[in-house]
Amino acid sequence: MIEPRIDQLLSHTSTDIDPPSRYALVIMAAKRARQINNYHHQLGEGTFDEFPPLVESRSKNYLTMSLEEVAEGKIKYSYKA
Repeated sequence: MIEPRIDQLLSHTSTDIDPPSRYALVIMAAKRARQINNYHHQLGEGTFDEFPPLVESRSKNYLTMSLEEVAEGKIKYSYKA
């Protein structure tokens, strides 16, 4: 994957107390990809309980869609201790 770049993505995973974390990025993107996947499966069933994709994407890959959302700042990482 060339776009979005990893440094651009990592800037959205840092907080005041935590440095940028690749682990946090992976977890955040995977959870969001699952939400997008569930949304697309619900379209066929006629129910719309989940969250639709927040960006227009040429990709059909849900993980790529979620990473594009992170890159555009649509979703952010937050850590609750």
